[in-house]
Amino acid sequence: MPVILRVKGYRFWFYEADLDEPPHVHIGREGKEAKCWLSPIKLARAGKFKSVQLREIERIIDDNLKFLLDAWTKEQSKRANG
Repeated sequence: MPVILRVKGYRFWFYEADLDEPPHVHIGREGKEAKCWLSPIKLARAGKFKSVQLREIERIIDDNLKFLLDAWTKEQSKRANG
């Protein structure tokens, strides 16, 4: 579960067991954890974040979407080749 991105105190990561699902990230901050689909960007689980935080998370994902999708693809290829 390596963290692939840190922005404004939020951590973004993938769970290896989830790589069979459509592309998504888990987001954590202050003991809270949310899940967001990447294509299209859509909240899967709010994880007790406030709506203002969820909007900020979605903006961060949108600003880093290519990086996150590339990281997802890279993790999947490691799994397939490893």
